[in-house]
Amino acid sequence: MKTIQLTAKTQKDLLDSLLKRSPNHYGQYEAVVAEIIANVREKGDQAVFDYTKQFDKWEITAENIRVTEAEIEEAFAVTEEEFVEVMKRSAANIADFHKKQLRNSWIDTKEDGSILGQRILPIAVSGVYVPGGKAAYPSSVLMNVIPAKVAGVEKIIMTTPAGADGKVNPGTLVAAKIAGVDEIYKAGGAQAIAAMAYGTESIPKVDKITGPGNIFVALAKKACFGYVSIDSIAGPSEILVIADETANPRYVAADLLSQAEYDELASAILITTSKELAAEVEKQIEGFLQELSRTEIIRKSLDNYGYIIVAESMDSAVEAANAIASEHLEILTKDPYTVMTKIKNAGAIFLGEYSSEPLGDYYAGPNHILPTNGTAKFFSPLNVDDFMKKTSIISYSREALERAHNDIELFAKKEGLTAHANSIHVRFE
Repeated sequence: MKTIQLTAKTQKDLLDSLLKRSPNHYGQYEAVVAEIIANVREKGDQAVFDYTKQFDKWEITAENIRVTEAEIEEAFAVTEEEFVEVMKRSAANIADFHKKQLRNSWIDTKEDGSILGQRILPIAVSGVYVPGGKAAYPSSVLMNVIPAKVAGVEKIIMTTPAGADGKVNPGTLVAAKIAGVDEIYKAGGAQAIAAMAYGTESIPKVDKITGPGNIFVALAKKACFGYVSIDSIAGPSEILVIADETANPRYVAADLLSQAEYDELASAILITTSKELAAEVEKQIEGFLQELSRTEIIRKSLDNYGYIIVAESMDSAVEAANAIASEHLEILTKDPYTVMTKIKNAGAIFLGEYSSEPLGDYYAGPNHILPTNGTAKFFSPLNVDDFMKKTSIISYSREALERAHNDIELFAKKEGLTAHANSIHVRFE
């Protein structure tokens, strides 16, 4: 990790470095993704079958593309019962948290006969993409599906790549069953995103696509946005820890490494007001690297995007944290709650030494699908509202419209829209 002093220049250099990890900086892959999408739109199932054979090395057909109940039962049989029960408890926590986000339709009626309101309804069909192989994360299945179920989505379909043997990761299937997925299809990559966006003979068109994936999946979601809604164009994982001299350096080091192990583009940053803590954290990291299993990935991640930043004050540390707008933000200080009140930009905030980031990834209940690459300045975690659509309701009586018609007609005429003005005017001829 690079240890630097926090200044205006080092903060700008850091932000520039982190932004290079955004999927928006991988334009060289866009032409490939566009070709895949175009082929799926034109050829439907056949294109999905061809790409599956090319990339995943197995023969997929209309008869075996959909996961059967027997395959799901087999997944339960080979998954440890203890793990199944843990997933069920996690799912219950996620559901409880997201139920608190539900909002009701509303109507406001006035004495003059005008009625205004908002009707809130779930989308009809939601699609979730789940990576396969070594990148299979059952926790993401729960996080993507359960908010949609809480919202009342009628139908949830999932696409996920199968291995060369045509089988899907058992943990993925168990999580899907627990969460309440209705249909699962063995398709991966940009071709799966295109299939859900436009529909094929086997895979139904959805209204929204959520879920993580590699750069091809991210660019496919970006390209299909507008034909369907998407959650976000997610970048690599990030953690930022704000700590003072009271923090336990061993905890800080362990938490930084919890994100660095995801991939070589992951970012792990410590901002501290204590030079002593900074030095001790670096020692602890080296110790952990002798024990952990994904050491090669972690080292590359830390070499590329790992920083220990020494700040002169907690206010300057908070200012830098708000500029970075990290996906995960841990506050390990003497008074974390006071520091939290000054944080404006973060995907999720973890307070105190017993609230490490994996608590949010797996179990606590808040969603772990979070904004990355500084987008926490204007995006939110995946939530129930993402699966809702809102319709405005307007009803005016003659009395109510009569009071407003001159204002409306004048507004329309000033914009040069005489037909707009006439639509109001004819009612008072």
